[in-house]
Amino acid sequence: MKKLVDLRRDTNTLPTEEMKEAAFRSPLGDAVYGEDPRQRELEELAAFILGKERAIFLPSGTMGNLVALLTHTQRGNEIILEENAHIFTSETGGLAQVAGLMVKTLRSEDGAPEPRDIERAIRPENIHYPRTALIGLENTHYRYGGIVVPLTRFEKIREVADRYNLPVHLDGARLFNAAIYLGVEAKEIARYCDSVMISLSKGLGAPVGSLLAGSCDFIKEAERYRKMLGGGMRQTGWLCACGIIALSEDNISRLREDHDNAQFLAEGLQSLPGIKIDRHQVQTNFVLADLSERELEATVFLERVREKGVLATRAGDFAVRFVTSREVNREDIVFALQVIKEVTQVI
Repeated sequence: MKKLVDLRRDTNTLPTEEMKEAAFRSPLGDAVYGEDPRQRELEELAAFILGKERAIFLPSGTMGNLVALLTHTQRGNEIILEENAHIFTSETGGLAQVAGLMVKTLRSEDGAPEPRDIERAIRPENIHYPRTALIGLENTHYRYGGIVVPLTRFEKIREVADRYNLPVHLDGARLFNAAIYLGVEAKEIARYCDSVMISLSKGLGAPVGSLLAGSCDFIKEAERYRKMLGGGMRQTGWLCACGIIALSEDNISRLREDHDNAQFLAEGLQSLPGIKIDRHQVQTNFVLADLSERELEATVFLERVREKGVLATRAGDFAVRFVTSREVNREDIVFALQVIKEVTQVI
């Protein structure tokens, strides 16, 4: 069978054998009634790891973010987001269609607006204006190549939020990648935010699921919106058993391998003529490759490498994104680099 190396995403990470065994041994109960023991265990574990009072299990990160927006805001409110925030660009407009929110977007160099820009964007109290209701952040930042927002920025944004009595929500789909890069526990990042969503089904390898954490009052209200959106699942024990292992210390620590492989890939790509890599941007498991020097269109490049067994993602007219995960080992990356070398030599 033809070799295939998938560097498109980390959502292709499959559950481990340990997860599969735990899933099929798991007791089951009706989670809507709060009777699934593994869901309760997972939610308590997530709250502890994130330093929050409570957490709830949801089918997806998109639902987790939307539930957070619904819980923090009222229809007609305005929220502040970075212009390339996943909540704004890649969640099918749910914040407008479902939550009825307006958005004030801000530009940044690294995915987190400057605190002074956020402060300027907060609406003064005026009958003509929508009320600013929430500040949204993302860490790591998907559109900026998996880069990590510094804690000093979070701290200053928190100071602004407190001055104006505004909540802060964190889209932390890859929060543990950020924590490993910064050398801190995840709760040290989450502490600057009132609510945080984490994904279990990316690099952590669980088959399904995300968690939303916050205060007891926040989660009590969030449970109603989860039910409204169809996230009130029943026998969730099999999924949550996988999630418990996904949040184990060993499994979280394993993400370092993905970071190391991304560095190895970046170094190899950088050595090829006409491919530019900003090594400062390679902080976690993403690598952005700039092909503009050769005027090599991303679609053409991706088609050629796909024919030879390597998958990646278009990130711009002349930009390609590669993402490492447990499904890609060092040997796979060596193969991918050889394919890319062959393709760029003939184009």
